[in-house]
Amino acid sequence: MIEGTKVRIRPKKLSDAENDYKWQTDAELSALDAMPSFRFSFAEFLREYSALLGYPDSDRVAFAVETPDGRHIGNCVYYNINDDKAETEIGIMIGEKDYWDKGYGTDTIKTLIDYIFQNFEFNRIHLKTLDTNARARKCFQKCGLIPCGYLEHNGYKFLLMEITRSRWQELQKT
Repeated sequence: MIEGTKVRIRPKKLSDAENDYKWQTDAELSALDAMPSFRFSFAEFLREYSALLGYPDSDRVAFAVETPDGRHIGNCVYYNINDDKAETEIGIMIGEKDYWDKGYGTDTIKTLIDYIFQNFEFNRIHLKTLDTNARARKCFQKCGLIPCGYLEHNGYKFLLMEITRSRWQELQKT
């Protein structure tokens, strides 16, 4: 369990599947992630979900995001781990819309970044977000990430953002 101010980040478990399925089939959430809505039945999703929990990918570490009282409100992940470059990519989704614009995303990202830099030898953490997602950009900037480029993929335009270990260390002093 990784404790933030407003959230706890914990390993994924099978009981998270129902929420994850609900969020992955939500058209608004899918659009924010530049993904088509999920088209699998819950039974198909659950089989795949169960398999991933049993045999996790060594290049992807996924977590559930929950409130201090244990309500599962979203997910976060670090992935695309590159040991040669000492970097990883992160992602977040607060699926429960009642928790949007209340600081839960910001606390999740800050907590995840702190966890990664405190426990691993990465020198850089980066992410991509749709260039039209102003709420996400604002959140990431509050967490110390800065724009570092753009990417076009499958008809979408993404803003690339990063935080380096040295920048993170400077922000810890303030």
